[in-house]
Amino acid sequence: MKLIRFGELGAEKPGVHIDGINYDVSAFVKEYDELFFASGGIAQLEWMLSNKANTLPIVPASTRLGCPVARPSKVLCVGLNYAKHAKETNAAIPTEPILFMKSTTAVVGPNDAIMIPRDSLKTDWEVELAVVISKKASYVTEENAMDYVAGYCLHNDVSERAFQLERGGTWDKGKGCDTFAPIGPWMVTKDEIANPHALRLWLSLNGNIVQDSNTDDLIFNIPQLISYISCFMTLLPGDIISTGTPAGVGLGMNPPVYLKPGDVIELGIDGLGVSQQNIIAYQPEA
Repeated sequence: MKLIRFGELGAEKPGVHIDGINYDVSAFVKEYDELFFASGGIAQLEWMLSNKANTLPIVPASTRLGCPVARPSKVLCVGLNYAKHAKETNAAIPTEPILFMKSTTAVVGPNDAIMIPRDSLKTDWEVELAVVISKKASYVTEENAMDYVAGYCLHNDVSERAFQLERGGTWDKGKGCDTFAPIGPWMVTKDEIANPHALRLWLSLNGNIVQDSNTDDLIFNIPQLISYISCFMTLLPGDIISTGTPAGVGLGMNPPVYLKPGDVIELGIDGLGVSQQNIIAYQPEA
C-alpha cells in the first residue's frame, strides 16, 4: 500500500494512492500517527481496502499532499552513511553511525516550498531513503530489526551548512529549520519494496541531475541502524529514520553550490515516488 495525507498544512486527512489515483480513507482511519501504527492499523487498512475500495471518495489530483506520517515523535538522521558522500566531503568513513535529529517543525509535504532561513548563505540538498517504524523498539537485534519497519518514504534532508558546521556544537542547528524535511509523496509499506538496499535514488537541481546513486552504497544498512539507534533511545511507532545521502550535494562541489530563491529541486527513489520543491526566500510569519 501507498499511504498519503492530503489537505492544507495542519489539517491533513489520511488517504491511499492506488494505480495513480488518491483516495480518501478518513471515514475509516482517523490519522496515520503513533496510535495507528501501534494498533495494527496497516493490517486493518488492508482489510478495509479489500472490502470497500470501490466506495472510497477520490481526492482531486490538484490537492496538496502532506507528510504521509502524522506528528512523528522523532525524525532521526544518519550522517555520512554513503561511502562516496563521505569521500566528497573529505570526511573519514565512520566506524559507528553518526546520528542527529531534525525538528518535527521542519516536516512539510513533498511538494511544499523550501524556505531559505534568515541569514543563510549555504542551504543544501540531500535525497534520502527514510524508514518508518511500526512498533515500539528498544534494544532490537539486527536479526529482528526489519520486523520493526512499517514502510519507506522519500526524504529531502535539507541542510544549512554554515549553521551545521561553522556555528559550534552539533549538526542539529543546520538541519531543523522550518521546511527542511519535505517527506513523501507516499509511505510505501515494506511488502512493496523487495530490497530497500538496492534502490536508485536521485536529485536534480534546475533540471540537472546532481545526485544519482543506489542504496547499495550505504555504509550501515537498515537493520544495523535500527538496532544501533534502539540501544540509545526507544523508537516509537511512526518515528522516522532517514538513512543518509549519497554523493552529489552542493557542499561537495568545487566550488560549492548552494540553493537560492527561484531554484527548483526534483528528487525520487525507485518505488517511492517523486517530489519537487521550489526554493523561496525567508518569509517571517504574518
